[in-house]
Amino acid sequence: MKTLGLPFSDAVIVDDIIYLSGQIGNLPGTLDLAPGGLQAEAKQAIENMKAILEANGSSLDDVIKVTVMMADIGEWGEFNQEYIKYFTAEKKPARSAFGTSGLALGARLEIECIALKRK
Repeated sequence: MKTLGLPFSDAVIVDDIIYLSGQIGNLPGTLDLAPGGLQAEAKQAIENMKAILEANGSSLDDVIKVTVMMADIGEWGEFNQEYIKYFTAEKKPARSAFGTSGLALGARLEIECIALKRK
């Protein structure tokens, strides 16, 4: 995975817990947002989370907590349409969400999570 030299770690591991920094819907290795609006950004942000988790010995199935920050909380339903493709009824982590007045690079959303590291 190409590093962009940003002033934070993609993930920090403490014991068997992985703390992921917030992910926006930027295309891998770039600061360009996925084209297509909220759902495209949501899909890319979750794919970014998935790649970082897998690089650190985990997976989306190991996520225990998700926090979602949205530029417009009114897009919550549209976001959920993409979210449920990755986090099904059988495997739903705890989740919090809130609206914000702005996100990096003009993103529509940012997602962070906490996951268990496989032993």
